[in-house]
Amino acid sequence: MTVIEESRPFAQQLSNVYFTILSLFCFKLFVKISLAILSHFYIVKGNRKEAARIAAEFYGVPQGQGSWADRSPLHEAASQGRLLSLKTLLSQGYNVDTLTIDQVTPLHEACLGDHVGCARILLEAGANVNATTIDGVTPLFNACSRGSAACAELLLEYGAKAQWESCLPSPTHEAASRGHSECLEVLISWGIDVDQDLPHLGTPLYVACVSQQIHCIRKLLYAGGS
Repeated sequence: MTVIEESRPFAQQLSNVYFTILSLFCFKLFVKISLAILSHFYIVKGNRKEAARIAAEFYGVPQGQGSWADRSPLHEAASQGRLLSLKTLLSQGYNVDTLTIDQVTPLHEACLGDHVGCARILLEAGANVNATTIDGVTPLFNACSRGSAACAELLLEYGAKAQWESCLPSPTHEAASRGHSECLEVLISWGIDVDQDLPHLGTPLYVACVSQQIHCIRKLLYAGGS
């Protein structure tokens, strides 16, 4: 009897600890859901500044390319991975290829944020898979810069051009320099020229060596890079 009586307080304390943890989890989940609903409301209603503030303060979402002043609600939904908001805005007639002053499209934002679902919705709605910014950046370049192999594969399936003229930013070189070997593998599987030599960068293998990206070096060597 004595052992049982002594163990009872400990069991009760343990139960209280678990209850506290569960309560905190539920509270955090409630706050997250509430913020998501609030953010969705602001995006759909066009209050871009407030949506940006919520994303930056509570989710740590960077404001991305261009200023929020020239970005549409569609850009914000894509950059934050808001599938419901994106679908709602498209159904309201928003142009899927609406541009910022820097020629950034919502698809650019979705790929930079590694939001595959948003990228798919935009592509299904007819987004320009090869849209270029004023700097020549494509959605595929953004996907490779972020390391999103899933976005890269999706873009290529929809007809993205894997390699451009030497004057435009190269997705292959970007993936190699950042160590995104999975993106590199996707590009190689789609038949890129692994020895594309850019005047200001060199070959992808050279870039990978300079950046000391061992996994990318291996991928390129196996693919016949030199």
